[in-house]
Amino acid sequence: MDGILTTVQDDIHYRFRQVKLLELALAHSSWANEQGRPDLSNERLEFLGDAVLELCVSEEAYRRYPQADEGLLTKLRSRLVKTSTLAAVARNLGLDKRMLLGRGEETQGGRERDSLLADALEALFGAVFLDGGFGEARRLVLSLLEPLWPETPALPAGKDFKSRLQELTQETHRDRPVYALVDSSGPEHHKTFEVEVLLPGGQRFRATGPSLKKAEQAAAQRAMAGLAELTDLADLAARAEEAPPAGGGATGA
Repeated sequence: MDGILTTVQDDIHYRFRQVKLLELALAHSSWANEQGRPDLSNERLEFLGDAVLELCVSEEAYRRYPQADEGLLTKLRSRLVKTSTLAAVARNLGLDKRMLLGRGEETQGGRERDSLLADALEALFGAVFLDGGFGEARRLVLSLLEPLWPETPALPAGKDFKSRLQELTQETHRDRPVYALVDSSGPEHHKTFEVEVLLPGGQRFRATGPSLKKAEQAAAQRAMAGLAELTDLADLAARAEEAPPAGGGATGA
């Protein structure tokens, strides 16, 4: 284990004062449970590292692209911190070979699983933050993501609704939507297909179309609209809770 820890530190150009933090960052919950010490998993560090990563990327995007508006910066950040992107960075760093996995997770291909690799990378950011402070964590984040920054913040145009929905659910739940054919009706030459999409958060949306592919696209479009509406309602509710009650202003003595 000491050799692995030394190699990781060499690769990230950072020496831990508390090497146990690095070991913790590499420890998946399956390994920790096998040791009878669930507290030794990297889940808490991953939670912290996720916030560190988002702040670093947000700050850098703000600095790099002074003409980009909030919406474009948000989409750009989403591309850089999504699971598949982080997993690729983790592989390049060799974390797939250095994670501590339980026997079951190992045999089920855990070292190839994007979600585990992304979690380990975020846990590593959290470990560096705790050990060396925000400056060191920021240096590591930006050095690893440097090749991924586009020259301009413009995003590829023309993505279909299924692709956009999948990117959204990967970002929010690290999982994909599931499509199911509910019904088909009409003559063979003029069928109508009804499809339901189940989101990782449990929401379900249905739509119809003249082909299975078009019905899936329509269901994805409806899901995107439904999620946007739920987000708007949540924002309204939050603002309502923060607002002072009517007539509740302070009165003079």
